Amino acid sequence: MVLRRVPGWGLHLRATALAAGCVALLLCATPTWAADAPTAPDHSIKAPHYGDVLFHFYQDEYFNAISSLMVSQHFQRLPQHEDEAEVLRGGLLLSWGMHDQAGEVFERLIAQGTAPAVRDRAWFFLAKVRHARSLPEAALDALGRIAGTLPPALQTERGLLLAQVKLALGDNEGAAQALNNLAGTPGAPTDEQDLLSDATRYARFNLGVAMVRGGDAAGGQRWLDGLGQSRAATEEQRSLRDQTNLALGFAALQRQDAGRAQHWLERVRLQGPFSNKALLGLGWASLARQQAKEALVPWQELLTRDVSDPAVQEARIAMPFALAELGAPAEALQQYQQALNEYQSEDGRLGESIAALQSGPWLGELLALNPGAGLGWAVNVDELPSLPHGRQLAATLASNPFQEGFKALRDLSFLSERLQQWQDKLAGYQDMLALRQKTFAAKLPVVQQQARQIDLAGLQARHQALSAELDKAREDADGMALATPREHDLLQRLSRTRGALAAAGQTSTPAEEARSLAATAERVRLLAGLLSWELAQAAPERLWQASKAIATIGAQRAQAQARLAALEQAQRDQAERFTQLGQRITALNQQIQALLPQLTKLGQEEATALQALAVADLQTQRERLAAYGTQARYAMAQLQDSARQPSPPNPQDDHAAPR
Repeated sequence: MVLRRVPGWGLHLRATALAAGCVALLLCATPTWAADAPTAPDHSIKAPHYGDVLFHFYQDEYFNAISSLMVSQHFQRLPQHEDEAEVLRGGLLLSWGMHDQAGEVFERLIAQGTAPAVRDRAWFFLAKVRHARSLPEAALDALGRIAGTLPPALQTERGLLLAQVKLALGDNEGAAQALNNLAGTPGAPTDEQDLLSDATRYARFNLGVAMVRGGDAAGGQRWLDGLGQSRAATEEQRSLRDQTNLALGFAALQRQDAGRAQHWLERVRLQGPFSNKALLGLGWASLARQQAKEALVPWQELLTRDVSDPAVQEARIAMPFALAELGAPAEALQQYQQALNEYQSEDGRLGESIAALQSGPWLGELLALNPGAGLGWAVNVDELPSLPHGRQLAATLASNPFQEGFKALRDLSFLSERLQQWQDKLAGYQDMLALRQKTFAAKLPVVQQQARQIDLAGLQARHQALSAELDKAREDADGMALATPREHDLLQRLSRTRGALAAAGQTSTPAEEARSLAATAERVRLLAGLLSWELAQAAPERLWQASKAIATIGAQRAQAQARLAALEQAQRDQAERFTQLGQRITALNQQIQALLPQLTKLGQEEATALQALAVADLQTQRERLAAYGTQARYAMAQLQDSARQPSPPNPQDDHAAPR
């Protein structure tokens, strides 16, 4: 028996994905151990799309997380978190049992020169998941790829994992070597405050098992005995201690060492997951020591417990066997008959349960009672379906094969529901596409009419004319060409005034008027000179402003021309875009329609396998009851035959003993 921690295993799987760098708690939050002080890692989120992925991840929406992650990777939206995103994707792939794809992710990261801390932790969690999937060779290969030293917490788990893998491969000596450094010294701590850690407890248990398997029974027993006496602070530790004492007790019974067996079995708690087996073993230990009365005490306690438990069923025929040992054949016959009646009743209940499993939709009800938020790592069956005797299935539902199968069934159901949702969305997209085509056809004539009203050729001719005028003004250094409308008006007024003065000067006028006309002409000349000087001073700046305006007009005209060309191209391409989008929607719809029957078929096959597993377990219980019933009838026949003969009955006949 190889023992590993089952509680919290989903957290270990979650830690695999938490290896994703900037917010990872295990793979990046722990600094790299080196001689020099390491630089504090940067845990900031630099890509918004990566933050969106992590949001879904921490909401336990793992399918949405990996979907968003892969889309962002496809569009290269995560350049700042490339390695972390790959580690996260590898962890999510691992959680769904896609070992080959996850292995490719990690191998690619290693080939790209990923940071050693991320690489070593990735291989560690890869080894854990492979071991959980019963792939010991692949797990050992992953452990061998860890090049550096893991942090202390993971280093301890690495030793335990290595030992478990080697035990699974039959390498007991190698497992013992891996556990020696973790187990400490044998024996229980003397200080009440010095409680053993969980890692040390599991190391000692597996070390003891490895040593016993390797032939060192005394050494293995020493480790297990110390663990069986250790104080425990949690239910997990108490259960491990009970299991250790139970294993020691039954091993002693097999060696016919009843005294030591009783010593170890009495350490098991009276109320616990292993109490029924311990009570059964205590009875047999007492009987082996010729103390039949003492054997009746634990067996009598067992008879008050759940009759579906194998230990209780065996106690049903062990009790009359002990009574026969004590010389009470009548009471023994009565107990045998009661056992037969109880076996028949339980067999009937098992038959009802089997019929319900074979005909009723119990798996669908089990899925409805235990929904999941999406594809996940752990399956919690908290509520049982309405079967006639659901307690008979408790052990089956808790077994790893059923849990794995039920997880697969739940995942298939989730994927089927998601594809149906996408099928509905595609129908909406098809309606949206039809509406866009209709709107486009309605607006296209209006846009075309507006485009035709834009006279780009006339604008181009006017732009060229203005450019030519500006070039001529620059070449002639003609400030007059750049005059403002007010200045043009002043120039015209000056010209008219000069003409009027010239006409007045040609007529005979008195001397006084001639002098006034001469003064006025002088003032006009000065004003004309001042205006010319101002135009000359303003000419450079106005040339620059005009050149800039001409260039802006040219750029805007080119932009308008490009937009009109793009509009014309869009008119030609839009029909093709609509066609391509329609074809893509149709192709995706056909792909979904092809996948849905496959998922339905796989779900039916998985449900059939789970149903067969549950029915087979109940059939095994019926066969065990039938075997116990046969033993009871045979023992009753022996007692009845002995009662008819003059010699006293011999209750120690081997054929009368339960097996």
